[in-house]
This record gives sequence, structure tokens and C-alpha cells, in this order.
Amino acid sequence: MKPYLRLRARLLGRQLRELGWWRLVMLGAFLGLAAARALFTAAAHPALGWAVPLAVALVVLSLHRRRLDLAFLHLSAPEFRGWLAVEYALGSLPVALVLLGWGRVGPALLTVAAAATVALVPPATAPASRTRRPTWFRSVAFEWVRVGHRPALGLAWLGLLAAAIATRAGSTGPALAVLAWLLLTLETYSPAEPWSWLLPALRTPGAWLRARVGWGMLYFGLTVAPLAAVLASGAAGVGGTALVLGWCAVVLTMVVLAKYAFYPHATLGRLTQAGAVLVGLSVLGSNPAYLALLLAGFLGLLLKSRSQLEQYRKE
Repeated sequence: MKPYLRLRARLLGRQLRELGWWRLVMLGAFLGLAAARALFTAAAHPALGWAVPLAVALVVLSLHRRRLDLAFLHLSAPEFRGWLAVEYALGSLPVALVLLGWGRVGPALLTVAAAATVALVPPATAPASRTRRPTWFRSVAFEWVRVGHRPALGLAWLGLLAAAIATRAGSTGPALAVLAWLLLTLETYSPAEPWSWLLPALRTPGAWLRARVGWGMLYFGLTVAPLAAVLASGAAGVGGTALVLGWCAVVLTMVVLAKYAFYPHATLGRLTQAGAVLVGLSVLGSNPAYLALLLAGFLGLLLKSRSQLEQYRKE
């Protein structure tokens, strides 16, 4: 177990070095502040403190199910789940210490136990059926094909549309519905596709990125159109709706670029995507400095994603 934990620590250090100190400072600051604020707020409330173990377990589960080394660990060390349990427990220990600092002994112990229990969950597997399920989306927009194969997202879209219509007298409800749909669809951009899917990018990285952003904009625009129509018919008007959709387009573009900025490292990609979303949300505040940070992050992701894909280019 000790060599495994040392290997994981060395891998994490190498990924952080590849991320770069200035990106680490920006991402760490936004992610750290957002997580700390949410954690301290939950720890200070007796009832919300019990939601922390569930949130930690869901985050660990999301990372665990998409680990690429589970098959290797299963072959090399059949008892590897004990190693994963220790790794996840150590990762959740800072959260548990914060809860203990507020006197929440039960939630703190449950946080560590829930994180360790995630190691027993099997990895995500592709469906074995060879039947091609119908979808509304073109196969080249493979991220959105996942959306079409997830009925829960369709039900969520109907629920958001109903909520937007019910609150159409004001602008807050429909605007939150648009934001919620954006966040739900962004999750489909987190898995990194296999290297063989990047064959078109070997010669034209710019065209590949434009295609990914273009298909994302097209299908997000089509699916968000009913929600935007409800928003435009309310107090926000056409101008306010255009601003909201423009902001969504910027965030969606940054998330797509972040997917390839550190390809094929899934962990760095997800962290960068989370940072892009947080920077986008920070613009909604009153501090104009976040707008400059958003512009810097957008340009940085554009350059980094192109340079990363250039490594796969063959003249």
C-alpha cells in the first residue's frame, strides 16, 4: 500500500507541475474559496453538516467511476480496493477535520467512511448492447449523443421548462433554468475521448476545436431555445436574454477548450473545467476584476488547447 500511495502522490505532483504554477494559483484560489465557503457554511449549520458526507461521496464517486487505471489495478493487485479505500479516506480527511473543528463529530466520521466505501463501487462500463439507440443528435456531436441516451436529462429539461413557465412573471426563475440546463449539459464534456477519435486533429487542431465548439453551440442553442423564449417574454426582455445566452456561450466554449487543454489527463481537464465555470459565475458579481480574469482565462485556454493538440499533429 505504501508504494501505491507514494506513486499516487508522485503522479499528482507531476500533474500539478504540468498544470503550471500560475494556473494552479488561479484554479486553486477559485476552487479553494468556493469549496471553503460552502464547507464552512454547511459545518456551521447543524442540519447542513450532514449533507457534507453525501457531497464528498458524490465527488469521489464521480472521480472513481472514470479512473483509467482500475483495470490495471485489478490485474496487478486483486486486493487493490483496500488501497483505494485508504486513498479516498486520506483525501476526505481535510473536510473531516473542518467538521471536527465545528464540533460535528458524526458528519466528520461519516465523511471519511463514505469516501472509503466508494472504493467498493465498480467502474463505469460501456453498454454491452450493440443495438443503436435512436437519438436526436448527429454522431459527430458525440458529447450530445450522450445527452440523447440519458432520459434523466430529458426529464430535467421538462422540469426546468415547467419551472421557467411557472416563474415567467419575473426574470430570476427563467434565468436560473437556463443556467441549470447549461450546467447539466456541461457534464457531458468531462470524459476525454480516445486518442483514435482525435485523428482529424492530427493535421488540423484548429478545425477540430472549431467543430467541437460549433456543434456544442448548435445543440445547446436548440435545446435552450424554449427556455430562452420564456425568459425573453418576461422582465428580462430580448436584451437581457441575449446577455444571458452570450454568457452561456462563453462558458460553454471555455469548458470545451479546457477539455483539450490537458488532454488526455482527465483529472487536470476536470479541474480546469471546474475553474472555468467558477470564473464564469464570478463575472455575475459586481467586481469588474473578474471580467479581466475571464478574458485572460479564455485566451489562455484557447492557446493551451491548440498547443496541446499540436503534439498529435503529423506533417
